[in-house]
Amino acid sequence: MTYKTVLLHIDDSGGRAARIDAAASIAQACGGHLTGVALTGVSRLLYQNQPDLDADPNLSLHLNFLRERATRALDGFEQQVRAAGVVSFEQRVLDDEAAGGISLLARYADLVVISQYNAKDKSPSVMRDFPAYVLLHAGRPVLIVPYAPPLPRLAPPAAARNVLISWNASKEASRAVSAALPLLQRAEQVHVAIFDAQVHAAEHGEQPGAELLHYLARHGVDARLHLLDGGGVRRGDIGDALLSQAGDLSADLLVMGAYGHSRLRETILGGVTRTILQSMTIPVLMAH
Repeated sequence: MTYKTVLLHIDDSGGRAARIDAAASIAQACGGHLTGVALTGVSRLLYQNQPDLDADPNLSLHLNFLRERATRALDGFEQQVRAAGVVSFEQRVLDDEAAGGISLLARYADLVVISQYNAKDKSPSVMRDFPAYVLLHAGRPVLIVPYAPPLPRLAPPAAARNVLISWNASKEASRAVSAALPLLQRAEQVHVAIFDAQVHAAEHGEQPGAELLHYLARHGVDARLHLLDGGGVRRGDIGDALLSQAGDLSADLLVMGAYGHSRLRETILGGVTRTILQSMTIPVLMAH
C-alpha cells in the first residue's frame, strides 16, 4: 500500500505552510500525485438550486471576491511543492464550502491533509467543526497538522522517525493502522500504547497488543508495546494521557482511530478524539 493521490486543503489560515510541507513530503516519498484545493466557501447546493447566481450583479461581485481570495491562498503552493521534490501535482479553486467539498474530493484520494482548527486565527476560513466533519464524512484517512507545532521543528510526516499508535482494538483504530503503513514502514521506532487493556479484555484477547505486533511485523514494522494504566479516568483524560505519552516518547506522529463513540456523545461527555483535536501538538493520522 502507498499514497498515490494526496488531497490537501489550502486556505489563508496560519497553518498553511506547515500543511503544504506535510502533504508534499508524503507525495514526494510515495511518488504520488498531490492535489491542492482552495474553496470559495459557497456551497455547491446553492449553485444546484440557483444556477444563475453569476447573473445577479451583487452576488457576482461577492462571488468574484471569494474566488480571488481562494486563488490568493494558492500563492506559493507550486514553488513550495516543487522545492520539496514533488513531480506530479495540481491546484484547484472549487466553488463549495470547505468541509463538504473536501469530503467529496477525498473519495478519489488515498489520504487527506488538513490543519487543526485554530480559534485564535484572525482570518478563519473554515468552521470550528471542519476537522471533525472531514473525519466523519471523507471515507479516507485524514492527517491533521497542528497549527502550533513544537520547537524544535519536527520532521515532516513522511520522515517521521518515532511514531506512536494508540490501540484499543476498535475498527477505527484498525483502519488507522492500516492506512498509516506507508509511514510506519519508514519510521525508525514505532510504539503501540494500550490504556486499560483489562477493561476491554474480550477485544484485546489473552495477550493485549500481541496480534497487532504480529500484523505489523508481517509488514516489516518492528513495534514496541506499552500497556498503560489509565486509572479509570474519563475518556477525555485518556486523550491527555496519550498526548503525555507521545511527549515522553518524543513521538513526531500519532496514529489513532477517530470517534469510536458518536460525535454527539463525545461533544457532551468528552472523548479521546475531541481532546486530541483540541490539544494536539504533533501531526495525527486518524481514521473513522
